[in-house]
Amino acid sequence: MIREFAAIDVYYLLLAARWTLALTALAFVGGGLFGIVVALMRVSPFMPLRALGAAYVNVVQGIPLLGWLFVFFFGLPILAGVQVSSWVAATIAFSFYAGAFLGEIWRGCLQAIPRQQWEAGAALGLGFGEQLRHVIVPQAVRVAIPPTVGFLVQLIKNTSLGAVIGFVELTREGQLTNAATYRPFTVYIAVAAIYFAMCFPLTQLSRRLERRLRVAR
Repeated sequence: MIREFAAIDVYYLLLAARWTLALTALAFVGGGLFGIVVALMRVSPFMPLRALGAAYVNVVQGIPLLGWLFVFFFGLPILAGVQVSSWVAATIAFSFYAGAFLGEIWRGCLQAIPRQQWEAGAALGLGFGEQLRHVIVPQAVRVAIPPTVGFLVQLIKNTSLGAVIGFVELTREGQLTNAATYRPFTVYIAVAAIYFAMCFPLTQLSRRLERRLRVAR
C-alpha cells in the first residue's frame, strides 16, 4: 500500500546512513593498512617487491568493485567453504579495493618528493626505512591529503554497491522507502542531501589541513 513520505522516513534514512559511515570507516582503515604495504612495495629498491605491488594494483583496479563484492560474498563459500555475512564480505571487499587505490595514491606522493631528498638522506647514512620515516614521509603527507580525502569521499558514495549482497545502507534504504511511498524525487533528494552532509565536511577539513600544513612548511 502506497503511503506518504513522512518525517519517520527521514529518520530511517539517517539510521541507514550510520551503516554507510561504519562501512566506510572499516574499509578506510583496512584499505589504509593494505595501502601502506602496497606503497612501500612500489617504492622498494627490490624489483620483486615492486612487481608484486604493481600486480596487486593492476588486478584490483582492473576488476569493478561490484565484482570483488561477488567474489568475497559468493566465492568464499564456494571456494573455501566459509560462510560470510554481508557485513564481513563488504568490509573485506571494500578494504581490498581501497588498498589498491590508496597504495597508488601514496606511492605517487612518495615519488613526488624530489630525488635529491632521498640522496640527502643516504648521504647522512640513513637506511631506506629511516629515509622514509625522517625525510620523505613528513613531506609526502602534505601532498597526500587532498587525493586521500578525495578518495574517502568516493568511498562513502561507493558503499551504495553493498546493497547487491544484502547490505542495507543509505541508498538501499532510499530504494525501500521509495517502494513504500512512490515519491522518488522526494526520497532521492533526501538521500542526496544526507550524502552531501557526510561528504562536504570532509572536503572542508581537507582544505583546512592543507592551509595549516602549507603554513607550517
